Amino acid sequence: MAGGPGGSGAGVNSGSMMVTMLISAFAAFGGILFGFDTGSISGIIAMKPWLANFGQFGELPGCETPGATTCETGYYLSTGNQSLVVSILSAGTFVGALLAYPIGDRIGRRLGLMFATSIFAIGIGLQLSTIFGAFVAGRVVAGLGVGIISCLVPMYQSECAPKSVRGFIVGLYQWAITIGLLLASIVNESTKDRGNNSSWRIPVAVQFAWGAILCGGMFCLPESPRYLLLKGRDADARKAMGKLTRQAPDSIAVDQECLDISMALEAELALGKTSYADCFRGGEARNGLRTWTGIMIQGMQQLTGINFIFYYGTTFFERSGIANPFIITIITNVVNVVCTIPGILMIDRAGRRSLLLWGAVVMCTCELLVAIIGVTVGTPAADGAINLPAQRVLIAFVCIYIAAFASTWGPIAWVVTGEIFPLAIRGKAMSMSTASNWLWNFGIGYATPYLVNPSSTGVNGTKTANLGVKVFFLWGATCFTCIVFTYFLVPETKGLSLEQVDLLYRESSIIGSNKYRQEMLARDETFIHRDGGLPAEKPLESKHVEDAHKEQV
Repeated sequence: MAGGPGGSGAGVNSGSMMVTMLISAFAAFGGILFGFDTGSISGIIAMKPWLANFGQFGELPGCETPGATTCETGYYLSTGNQSLVVSILSAGTFVGALLAYPIGDRIGRRLGLMFATSIFAIGIGLQLSTIFGAFVAGRVVAGLGVGIISCLVPMYQSECAPKSVRGFIVGLYQWAITIGLLLASIVNESTKDRGNNSSWRIPVAVQFAWGAILCGGMFCLPESPRYLLLKGRDADARKAMGKLTRQAPDSIAVDQECLDISMALEAELALGKTSYADCFRGGEARNGLRTWTGIMIQGMQQLTGINFIFYYGTTFFERSGIANPFIITIITNVVNVVCTIPGILMIDRAGRRSLLLWGAVVMCTCELLVAIIGVTVGTPAADGAINLPAQRVLIAFVCIYIAAFASTWGPIAWVVTGEIFPLAIRGKAMSMSTASNWLWNFGIGYATPYLVNPSSTGVNGTKTANLGVKVFFLWGATCFTCIVFTYFLVPETKGLSLEQVDLLYRESSIIGSNKYRQEMLARDETFIHRDGGLPAEKPLESKHVEDAHKEQV
């Protein structure tokens, strides 16, 4: 085996690999919480009992559109309230992601996740209310919990997973999100025809189970050894590392793992205490480049337009003239789940940088083709006639686009932000990066109805951009930006420990990172072994660790 969790490359025995993978992979369950909530709300707000509680009664939207022959009345949700209910979760997650650093730094990654799950449960409880204000407040509170979880999960995974499978482990978080989306659509389909409030309360209440599983599991797992070393708790760090590696806390293998982490930490702490401003400074560590890379890659993951499909896909397909929009939505969810699997399996083989580049190229191509087909032959004719071959091609390219996202930008954005930051600023930088994801998530979720929906008149009328399928020109342009961004700002970190990633940033260019990475692995370069020798200064570790290292040398 190539090495333990961020180790020097000497590694631990193969029997510990499976245990470590299971421990760090379990944290990915946190993705279920976000995925299920995202997937369920789109169905919940369309259920008649929910609309009877929270909607308004009157002429249903569409009466004023040209060609409408009848005007039906009933309960419906205005464009403004639709934007608010769907996107307000992301406003809470934005704040939660920023709070993840002080929480994770003060009480740890493990206890921080348990605390966040408790906040999430309170938010779910509020969403069972039949008062609109309480429901919206519940979405915000649940968002706070999800935001903290979305930052601490990849952080915990990156700090605990073996470096040879770190991309796969962190990628499981994105896969859990896709599974949550699919489970939500299944639960919604099972309850949507109930004639009372249980139709929407059951999908909401099911989320208590996901929170209980995550909280109970984290109660049994060890704290991140890197966090414990950062706090000077050497003995606790060895115990945690021992659980991860299935070695005795005073073993040589555990000592070397802790020593390498401490050496990297010493180089960072030599610069003094870090602040948020230090996250954007240059210097040898290139913290500013790393922080902006994390912020931008999370923002661009949202700007690929993927949540347009999962937030408003059913409505979009229906207005595009597709006969069975609900079935198409189910298909897109299945594609998302299935295609994430080869993606997370390839991360540690094909590499982060190359997959991001190819993924952005495929997405850009598909989105531009969808837009061109949609504005030429894909939309219904004036007499209502539908070009079925064009519709099928449009759906096919949407599915290819989702497959490209699911196997590249979906999981890899989380992997990159989980491994590019040095330990001294990791909490702050990851919280800002994750907050960027949620900020763009909120903006896109709130703005999409105003971008895509047709304008309406009357008392409840709303002026919109009415882009329809033309919105894919916008997503295609942003995906082209993703190509340029990846080429110039995302290094290749495949197979490196977190400490080796730190060295790569210090000693290599971004474009030349893959070549330098290969050279680093060939000579097993770490903070302990640099240029074939030992560091000039003694590590900030115990005498026990120092003696253990001398014995190995």
